[in-house]
Amino acid sequence: MAGLDTQEVRGSTPLSPTMSFANDVAHHFHPFFKGFFCDRIKLMKNIQADNTIFSKALKGEPALTFVSKLIKKFPESEIYLVGGAVRDIILKKETKDFDFVVRNLPAKKLESFLKKLGKVNLVGKSFGVFKFGPRSSKIKGIDIALPRTEHSLNLTGGYRDFKIQSNYKLPIEKDLERRDFTINALAYDIKNNNLIDKFNGLSDLAAEKIRAVGNPEKRFREDYTRILRALRFAAVLDFEIEINTWKALKKLVPRLTGKTIAREVMAREILTAFKANSIKTVDLYDASGVFKTLMPGVEDLKNIPQSEVYHSEGDVFTHSRLALERLNSPSFLKILPSIDNDLEIILGTFFHDIGKGPAIKTPKTHNVKRIRFDAHDVIGAKMTADIIDRLKLESTGEVKKRNVVWLVKRHMLLIVDDPYKFKANTIEKLFFNPRVPGQKLLSVILADALASIPKSGKPDLKGIIKMIKRISEMRKMDKKKRSLPKPLISGHDIIKELKIKQGPDIGEFLSIVREKQLMSEIKNKEEAFELLKNYIYAKKYTRQRKKRKR
Repeated sequence: MAGLDTQEVRGSTPLSPTMSFANDVAHHFHPFFKGFFCDRIKLMKNIQADNTIFSKALKGEPALTFVSKLIKKFPESEIYLVGGAVRDIILKKETKDFDFVVRNLPAKKLESFLKKLGKVNLVGKSFGVFKFGPRSSKIKGIDIALPRTEHSLNLTGGYRDFKIQSNYKLPIEKDLERRDFTINALAYDIKNNNLIDKFNGLSDLAAEKIRAVGNPEKRFREDYTRILRALRFAAVLDFEIEINTWKALKKLVPRLTGKTIAREVMAREILTAFKANSIKTVDLYDASGVFKTLMPGVEDLKNIPQSEVYHSEGDVFTHSRLALERLNSPSFLKILPSIDNDLEIILGTFFHDIGKGPAIKTPKTHNVKRIRFDAHDVIGAKMTADIIDRLKLESTGEVKKRNVVWLVKRHMLLIVDDPYKFKANTIEKLFFNPRVPGQKLLSVILADALASIPKSGKPDLKGIIKMIKRISEMRKMDKKKRSLPKPLISGHDIIKELKIKQGPDIGEFLSIVREKQLMSEIKNKEEAFELLKNYIYAKKYTRQRKKRKR
């Protein structure tokens, strides 16, 4: 679990190419851990000996040709690659997020130079940050900044509560002091081919640690967004959070409110973490108190009991976490394809039983025979909608509220009926309708089933397997197997052929014909109209008999 920091791993002085890095780091580890970190330490040692990985990464990106041009035009200038790009290059991760700091070059000269090479936007006069989009490049948002300092005006952690001052003469080390975590406080000096690591970020990369720069509590109080960023980095990189950073983070989690952090920023951090590593994100949010602060409905699922007959795995929270774990598991992939980190499936799966908290009825309290959760799917859909609205999760463009809510509301679909008792029309509306995420619903239902462990220990998958088979059989009706065949007739056809007026009967007739078509009982227009004529005759005959009896 994050925060259970076994050892401190920090160099006492800034790293340099002449240091024996591997020995320095290994010295801090208990012998048990030395083998575990051997590969990562070897990687860091190689970086110390040869910084060409950075120059190769820069040369491999055509949009960054401005760097060499700037150095040639202004030999007195210094240009540094900073932030996440440095970290990702070291970790051999692909990156398109390049940020630079330029020293010894006034803002006006820098802006004038960049405008000759592409589009430039200045982000605040005091910020000294230029958004640069090189001509004929897909990369439009390269951040090029002057060295700067940041100071929270009163340590309230608000996203507008900052005084930022740029100064082109400021040493790069001062700029790095304002960074959030040591692994992000690295700078590569492009001109001198030198890695600057004032805060021992390389050591923390080797140890797979998220550690705040300087005083952790002060760092978080400056900007509470950093709380969610720490958790996101821990999830995305699969790192642990250093003990003092973890303690400060837990202490300040209750400050995560809309007043201190823009909801759109919060949404981006939450969804990025869930998409990268949903299980670790759940564990981090649980242990840190984020669920209690931001999603109390999830927190309430703890200790909500379930019938051991159907859910021997434990309470509702345990079941919901287990369902997430089952997504893309070997048992899942035997039945359905990979979900490819689909956020709507992830959220639909995790929230599918969120309504059980308010819906629970127990024999002791409500005089029922067994634990019940009547209408928890409907209640859960409303709670899910509230979470998505309140945290503005739609603002990222990666999830649609109506889809996630629909998944939660429909997850009980197979509890009562055999899939072969469903009308073909119903199957079409649920799984062949482009307006609803039917295929995603199958993933949520399967994950739920795999996480529902009865006393026998073997999950009941008969319903979901039958439904997949039924859908497959219906899909075979189309030669391309991508969709169902088009309806044989339209409402206009019925009006014209049967010479009847527009009304509710038209919808009924279309439904009857479609059902028989999907059951392969009729195959053309002639058979469709013959079916309807017989149906109308039988309906009239039934009415006449009822009148005679009266």
